[in-house]
Amino acid sequence: MRIDKMLANLGFGSRKEVKKLLKDGAVKINDMMVKDAKQHVDPEKDTVTLHGEVIEYKEFIYLMMNKPPGVISATEDNYDKTVVDLLEMEDAVYSPFPVGRLDKDTEGLLLLTNDGQLAHRLLSPKKHVPKTYFAVIDQEVTEEDVKAFKQGVTLDDGYETKPGELKILKSGIHSDIELTITEGKFHQVKRMFEAVGKRVVYLKRLSMGPLELDESLELGEYRELTAEEIKSLTEYESL
Repeated sequence: MRIDKMLANLGFGSRKEVKKLLKDGAVKINDMMVKDAKQHVDPEKDTVTLHGEVIEYKEFIYLMMNKPPGVISATEDNYDKTVVDLLEMEDAVYSPFPVGRLDKDTEGLLLLTNDGQLAHRLLSPKKHVPKTYFAVIDQEVTEEDVKAFKQGVTLDDGYETKPGELKILKSGIHSDIELTITEGKFHQVKRMFEAVGKRVVYLKRLSMGPLELDESLELGEYRELTAEEIKSLTEYESL
């Protein structure tokens, strides 16, 4: 990889600005000053410093966020704050994007990455990657609902969903449930409950494939995935 491309990719300026840094002698590779923008560097083997600070380069970044309500799952928006707006600059420079969407008012697990191949596989309808949600429903959820979801329900546009696994955690005027589905239709969880005459008043995603929400993350907080979590995603049998 060319040194100017590496530094530009990491957000240290445009190619023109990076060339000035090189010309000014601010960049070293393995303690040797480099002024040639075409100089090749191996991020895995070479040590690159800028103004004496070691520059870490990663091709891909994988972030787990506990998405807060009121923030949209997008990279940019003219009106609302996005999940990317919550990232520190050191992570934002890798240009990660949310893998799939959570509704604006929905909380919980959101994966952000710049690994397009992995994102495509996780979102492909052919892969049937399970996603589990916790929800509060404004009415009593019954065993009849469990059976209906197991068979698949008909949404308001006539689409028949694939079977969903509905678990009743607490039944009453307001019911707590867990629902696992293998699709990602627009507002699907909410629309599935509307199909049986009920309304979701709180929704939180708990897991996506083998990845489970780190409950120590406060709303709006995020962290990089561990090596084990990345491996579990890339080796996930459904992918």
